[in-house]
This record gives sequence, C-alpha cells and structure tokens, in this order.
Amino acid sequence: MSAQLPSLCPPAPHHLSVVPSRSDCTYTSCYCEENVWKLCEHIKDCGQDLLEDFHAVFISNDQKMVPIWKQQSGRGDEPVVWDYHVILLHVSSDGQNYIYDLDTLLPFPCPVDTYIQEAFKCDDDIHPAYRRKLRAVPADVYLKTFASDRSHMKDSSGKWQKPPPSYSCIETADSKMNLDDFISMNPKVGWGSVFSLPGFSQQFGKTS
Repeated sequence: MSAQLPSLCPPAPHHLSVVPSRSDCTYTSCYCEENVWKLCEHIKDCGQDLLEDFHAVFISNDQKMVPIWKQQSGRGDEPVVWDYHVILLHVSSDGQNYIYDLDTLLPFPCPVDTYIQEAFKCDDDIHPAYRRKLRAVPADVYLKTFASDRSHMKDSSGKWQKPPPSYSCIETADSKMNLDDFISMNPKVGWGSVFSLPGFSQQFGKTS
C-alpha cells in the first residue's frame, strides 16, 4: 500500500529536509521509476529551484540483469538481480552527496560512497556482461519527460504481475510510454548522462 506524501513541506532550512522520511514517501513495490518520480514531484512542490540538486538515476545494462545488494527483497548476503532499478541522487554543495533508495536496507538517505560500497560492491568481481551502468537524469527533466502506461508490468494475458499504484499513469503531451528510453544505457538514446560504475563513483563520490 502506498503512503501519500505530506501536503506541507518541512520548514527547516537543512538541505535534506525537502525529502520526506521513508515512511512518508509515496511507494508502490516494483514501481521504482514512479516512486522516484513522485519524490521529484514532492521536491518541486517544495521549491522549483531545489530540483537542481537532484537526479533520477536508472541502473541497468545491455543484458538487463544488474545485481544489487542490501535490497529489502534480498535473501541474506545474496544480491537481488533486477532488470533495472531507479534511485534518487542528491548532489550537495558540501561535497557529501546522497542516495535515496526506497527498496534498500541501507539508511535513507545514504552517502553515495557507502551506497556504492554496500549495494554495488565492485565491478571487478562481476562478469563484464553484468556490470552496472547508470543513467543520471536531472530531476526537472525527469518530471517533464518521463511517461509510463505500466504495460511492462502486465503478463501475456494482460494481468498485473504486481499491483499498480492507485494514482493515474504518468504521461506527457508527447508520450504515454517511454520507459525503455530511460532504461537503455545507450548514451545516444533518451535523456541525461550514462556512466560506468567507476565513472559514476568518480563523478559523484565524496570529494572532500
């Protein structure tokens, strides 16, 4: 069951206060792309300029098989292998960036370096075909361009594989379904910038 975001933004000036607590986020299991879209929408409602510090980050690869550790649906120390996953990145001016992942066992938010170490571990231990790539899309761009009719969550008979969110499908004037353009790790497709895991770590890891 998804919880609705608070109608009022926290008044505290702290840079993390614009994101609600995990329990107050809109959440639907297996709809990570929409969960993050809703987080971006909440941040926009708190102040359009705040979006500049946030990115929606899609994690996938050409095989659409990406191992991620410390997931709530995991078993012990084994990773969950997703076809894709979506998290929210906060780029902070103080040099400590954060990850918001509504499906992780790690803190919410979690420092980028801690998240990479615990959830991604090291590409050197993973077969090259299954190494993670990440597409970072500015939050304002994500809100304006993302669309999903949720057809990817239906089986061949048209039945839901997982119950959908209670709110209407997210669409734009130009599209009702472009999820594949975000999942694709082809830098010539879609929006934002595509990174290897080492490249993402170098770009957004702690610099201080």
